[in-house]
Amino acid sequence: MTRLLESYAAGRWFTSSAEGDPLLDASTGEEVARISSSGLDLGAMAHHARAVGGPAIRALTFHERALLLKELATHLTGLKDELYELSLRTGATRRDSMIDIDGGFGTVFSYSSKSRRELPNDVVVCDGDLEQLGRTGIFMGQHVYTSRPGVAVQINAFNFPVWGMLEKLAPAFVAGLPSLVKPASQTAYLTELVVRRIIESGLLPEGSLQLLSGSAGDLLDHLGVQDSVAFTGSAHTAGILRQHPSVLHGGVQLQVEADSLNCSVLGPDVAAGDPEWDLFVKGVVTEMTAKAGQKCTAIRRVIVPSAVADEMTEAIRTRLASVTVGHPDDESVRMGPLASLGQRQEVRKAVEALRSSCDVVLDEVEVVGDGRGAFMSPVLLRARAGAVEPHDVEPFGPVSTVMTYDSLDEAIALAARGKGSLVGSVVTHDPAVARSLVLGLAPWHGRILVLDRDDAPESTGHGSPLPMLVHGGPGRAGGGEELGGVRGVLHHMQRSAIQASPDMLTAITGRWTRGSQRTVTPEHPFRHSLATLAVGDTIVSEPRVISLEDIDHFSDFTGDTFYAHTDPEAAAQNPLFGGIVAHGYLIVSMAAGLFVDPAPGPVLANFGVDNLRFLTPVKAGDAIRVTLTVKQITPRSSADYGEVRWDALVVNGDDEPVATYDVLTLVAKDAS
Repeated sequence: MTRLLESYAAGRWFTSSAEGDPLLDASTGEEVARISSSGLDLGAMAHHARAVGGPAIRALTFHERALLLKELATHLTGLKDELYELSLRTGATRRDSMIDIDGGFGTVFSYSSKSRRELPNDVVVCDGDLEQLGRTGIFMGQHVYTSRPGVAVQINAFNFPVWGMLEKLAPAFVAGLPSLVKPASQTAYLTELVVRRIIESGLLPEGSLQLLSGSAGDLLDHLGVQDSVAFTGSAHTAGILRQHPSVLHGGVQLQVEADSLNCSVLGPDVAAGDPEWDLFVKGVVTEMTAKAGQKCTAIRRVIVPSAVADEMTEAIRTRLASVTVGHPDDESVRMGPLASLGQRQEVRKAVEALRSSCDVVLDEVEVVGDGRGAFMSPVLLRARAGAVEPHDVEPFGPVSTVMTYDSLDEAIALAARGKGSLVGSVVTHDPAVARSLVLGLAPWHGRILVLDRDDAPESTGHGSPLPMLVHGGPGRAGGGEELGGVRGVLHHMQRSAIQASPDMLTAITGRWTRGSQRTVTPEHPFRHSLATLAVGDTIVSEPRVISLEDIDHFSDFTGDTFYAHTDPEAAAQNPLFGGIVAHGYLIVSMAAGLFVDPAPGPVLANFGVDNLRFLTPVKAGDAIRVTLTVKQITPRSSADYGEVRWDALVVNGDDEPVATYDVLTLVAKDAS
């Protein structure tokens, strides 16, 4: 008997006393391992996540969590060969393994990088601008995101045993949530190996990652209002989860990525010989054969103009016929087997259902093996007029159906009949066609690729979810959203509206709030390193008069001779100015001269300005002065400097705001 997969639960590896169910090599039918969760205390796992894992993660800032992810991805990358070898047993070719394994590592790296760039080095995130709730500014509102004291349960599909786990783990970890991972049994041996190597590394705090190998049993019974479940799998299972009492009545948040009848639409402008023609053919065939078509983003419906349907169908058939199917360790093989004989049977049943309204263009043929491997060659179908099944039946394998349209409206209607998909693609070189199709398809898709000769050299393809873009889709696709950069982190957090005084908001958010106290320091704030600089530190400049000569010189020097700065008569007719006014950028430039300390010091560089607004025109003879306040301090964990965001307020001689903006600087951590 082969080894029984273990679960990592409550700080230890657990082996069930049951015999377990066999897990078979997709190519040979040999037993790889056995699996069972019988005897596992699932309630203890949920408690351990909340009591041990959650507090340990939330004791870290977003940046500290992100750096741990970087270390983790680097560590796992060094183990890639071991993972690739085991991945062969799932039926994955080397290209398939790259999508799963390297794609998973890349997602973790991406979340580490984006979290350090886009989130504060803190544990709370401000959402949007301040809202003034009273007349005088002493009562304000601010939306914030905070971490939930719960557990993120992740139920994954068999087709991506590495990426499927890591793409859920990374944003949950940054958000402050421990993860309880339940992989699909068929390929759980690969997920178990990855988790084992993560636990051995000691990089993540104890309790932040647990593994459930086998049935989920009564796990959902142990979840509550602060917990969430992210499910990837069939719409049928998703429907069962949606009816669970913990979801219906217990407040457990459920996110679903389910069946998806994704489509690719060929624009009516594309003809044989065009670059887009070949891109379309290649895209369809790639999506049919990568992971043997076992991808939630694979192209199931091929929507083409009636005028070129015969020619396009033959082009796809010809390319598919050259695809070599066989054992994935053979370098000449382009497509390996399906995950299991049972999965192949499900795909064949789907093909039989499609045959009732479709003609077979390329049928399944006998492929290599002794009958124990789950091999299946690609199948291409062509829908008859009025076909229903291609819009309802998802063959989760190397199967696609060609269907035709005579107008863009008809193409959009065909796509919509899928009732919601993860991704659609539009292949066209006509901007008007692209706009019409995208606007029509967008309500039915989570992501749309517009592919043509211009973006093809860098395109990642129809079926590749990217960590910075949303992965999910409406309707049939489940209605959930994963990834999407920092959106994927915030999705796990609680957004709350905080109503308080400016001082209280500053204390709560760690970001200076306009209207709260300032500390005017005797020494210029630019002389302070991060070690001594504090939120609220302020400099108030001396005033400076803006003369007509200043305005004329700026016009001549920059070439900005807009009439409001150079033509007294025309400027006087302008209802906003009523005469010559200073350039907005002249004000910002002179404001810098009022607050900058010129000597070398801890301030290393100015790297930008955010949220610049010009509020009141400045006329010749007006005086301006600047109040510059430390708004936010973000140390960079991997550098000897950090980012300081300064609130800049420029006023005129009547104390009216002239301009507001944020100044962004890099400041050394230590003055020495």
